[in-house]
Amino acid sequence: MLKLAANLSMLFTELPFMQRFAAAADAGFKAVEMLFPYDYPVDELKRQLDDHQLQLVLFNTPPGNVAAGEWGIATLPGRETQARQDIDCALQYAHALGCPSLHLMAGVVTPTADAAACRETFIDNVRYAADRAAPLGINIMLEALSPQVRANYLYSSQWQTLAVCDAVSRTNVFVQLDLFHAQIVDGNLTNLIKTLGQRIGHVQIASVPDRHEPDGGETHYPWLFSVLEEVKYSGYIGTEYHPANGTLPGLRWAKPYL
Repeated sequence: MLKLAANLSMLFTELPFMQRFAAAADAGFKAVEMLFPYDYPVDELKRQLDDHQLQLVLFNTPPGNVAAGEWGIATLPGRETQARQDIDCALQYAHALGCPSLHLMAGVVTPTADAAACRETFIDNVRYAADRAAPLGINIMLEALSPQVRANYLYSSQWQTLAVCDAVSRTNVFVQLDLFHAQIVDGNLTNLIKTLGQRIGHVQIASVPDRHEPDGGETHYPWLFSVLEEVKYSGYIGTEYHPANGTLPGLRWAKPYL
């Protein structure tokens, strides 16, 4: 049986953030994910999770200076101290909230940057994160982003992500397989899922190309769900999409899984 997690940064945006936990629970979700929890006290977030019997399954490390074009800083040479402070902060949140997975954001590599140095910086920071996460029972996720969504991100292909995981060489580092990005960049999703297999630590979904509910567009998710079951994926599937016409009307596709 598939396990869905409501992405509270994209779903239920009709409501203030702290009211989205109740809305997700009322809709039938047992788990949630989000982009960033850092604007809210840990105690307040934990209260929402506990009150509504929800499991937080994933969030991102801090993004850096978004207004300046940053989307993660762990790949930026010279920013290691801040990147590791951000990792430590994220792990504190994850541990306090009982969250089993943390996505370590890489960052944007400008055309004038030394791409090889950026990759090595990121690998070193992933090892730092993995080594500190392991005693806490937390897994580190690495996610490729398509150029249409985040131009010049460190990696855009799932195969690049897998190569970084291999280079990091830590047992608690996994591929965060966002099938929206994967379809745009890689395609051949059945083969991709079967090849990645147990290297997949978290899955996210949305329609392609519009990034709406996963019951339209060019990607047939019932088939992909069956492939995930075939490779014995037992983690959560995050609903990281923008509802086309309101969250609740758009959840008809999810009813069999909630």
